[in-house]
Amino acid sequence: MSYQNILSITNDFICTITVNRPKKLNALNSATIQELHHAFKQADEDNNIRVIIITGSGDKAFVAGADIAEFADFSVVEGESLASQGQALLFDYVANLSTPVIAAVNGFALGGGLELAMAAHIRIASDNAKMGLPEVSLGVIPGYGGTQRLPQLIGKGRALEMILTAGMIDAQKALSYGLVNHITSLEELIPLAHKIASKISKNSPMAITAAIVAINAGYEDGVNGFDEEVTQFGKCFGTADFKEGTQAFLEKRKANFKGE
Repeated sequence: MSYQNILSITNDFICTITVNRPKKLNALNSATIQELHHAFKQADEDNNIRVIIITGSGDKAFVAGADIAEFADFSVVEGESLASQGQALLFDYVANLSTPVIAAVNGFALGGGLELAMAAHIRIASDNAKMGLPEVSLGVIPGYGGTQRLPQLIGKGRALEMILTAGMIDAQKALSYGLVNHITSLEELIPLAHKIASKISKNSPMAITAAIVAINAGYEDGVNGFDEEVTQFGKCFGTADFKEGTQAFLEKRKANFKGE
């Protein structure tokens, strides 16, 4: 597929996907969401890719929200469809991807941009990053999972304050809230993402997928996360990665995981 709004580059088991709409501060429109879905799906299905990094082009914005002009005249039904389809195609899709996703937040991550970062499994930010969910200032609420993932990450009280005030927080506050794992300079952001990705890529892809499934289960209504952990733990014993990992440990050598 030829992309108009994103870039996708793979190197050393790591796929870097860049939202490339700098004139629009990398805002998400429907075409970009479709392209991102395709790129994430393609990367997830490639056995040579162990980690995905998502970032934005330029030095001003990761993703500065959704493209408001696209839905300003939508009806109630169209609004529900917009949120439902967006969650299924991108935000829930990323959160449940079997390949770990690192969001490298460079600059503004607002609205749908912050929701995309929150859907990723790990978040790091440049020191100029600003994050917020300003939707209530437009007469709407976050619709791509923001009302659910933000409280899970930073707690109900802080999430309510961010959402109800429509305010932004800087990278340092995001770090103190637990919204991001690390802060670094803009120049070192992608190298840090690659450093973390490289560490992940050396581990068992099968075990990593199982860990993502087990952790996500704990946040699903009606699902017992401990039971899912037991199930995923057991499944690991049937993988070639488990045999390789345990054998490598006993033989005092580095494991060579195949993701099988």
